[in-house]
Amino acid sequence: MNPSAASAIATRVAIGADLGGTKVAVGAVDADQRVLGRWQAPSVGLDRETLLARIESLLASALEAHPEAGAIGLGLPCAIDHERGVARSAVNLPLADVPIRDRLSERLGVPVFLDNDANVAALAEHRFGAARGARNAVMLTLGTGVGGGVVIDGEIFRGRGAAPEIGHIVVDVDGPPCQGTCPNRGCIEALASGSAIGREARAAAEANPDSALGRALAAGEPVDGKAVTEAALAGDEVALGVLGLVGTRLGVALATLANVFSPDVFVIGGGAAAAGDLLLDPARTELAQRALSPHDEIPVVLAELGPEAGMIGAAALALEGTRA
Repeated sequence: MNPSAASAIATRVAIGADLGGTKVAVGAVDADQRVLGRWQAPSVGLDRETLLARIESLLASALEAHPEAGAIGLGLPCAIDHERGVARSAVNLPLADVPIRDRLSERLGVPVFLDNDANVAALAEHRFGAARGARNAVMLTLGTGVGGGVVIDGEIFRGRGAAPEIGHIVVDVDGPPCQGTCPNRGCIEALASGSAIGREARAAAEANPDSALGRALAAGEPVDGKAVTEAALAGDEVALGVLGLVGTRLGVALATLANVFSPDVFVIGGGAAAAGDLLLDPARTELAQRALSPHDEIPVVLAELGPEAGMIGAAALALEGTRA
């Protein structure tokens, strides 16, 4: 969380950037949580230098549009060396030992603050969203992968510099191989991410060609998380079954997290959370059956800030950093 060598002076506007597996989202955000401007570009399939150049270009555009912004916050899907401002390693993107804080600060001329992307999303939901007022909270973001952030006594828990790798809790020792550089099998990321929903949906579509998903597959249409949610909301039993399966797996992980952290609330965000209670109700049922009392009563709620949580949280990181 340390800024670059540039002195950090308290500011009321910051640039927040949320780097995900498929896109970079950047916003200018003020101290009242108003998003003053937005920029985004794809991140998927890029080599390291192209990815860094894209991030820098978006940030430069944001600073040009909002020169009053006094700092930048970055949410990155990787472990962070906070003392050196280095992106240490990532599962789904080519970031390893990149001194991104100093590189960006030197080129853009403002202090830069770094944290894991799930940490900044958790920070946003704790300060402004579904975990407002909670002393302790755990957030999971279900997207291309599964990220996790933990708030303890109102502060982000960072451990040895990374967010807790909640997505890599193993829930099925004989499950499918995990994504990216993870060496495990049966991780929650492999079983309950947006990518996992798409994989389960395609398998279900092939096995049930007369279902809404089966017809979509036959027509060459995308059979992904969005398609599953739309079909489930329309009452398709096969799509409901996919979400029930994935939600149950999510609940297994929540039971483990409940027993370890005993948070006041679980917050579920990310693109896959668009399924809402169709996904969360099976998770709540599994949590209630598996967690020890009183952890089995911990509420599981949807994130309130939607896909902009990471961007808003990254800006909040910078705003709070300049006041430290």
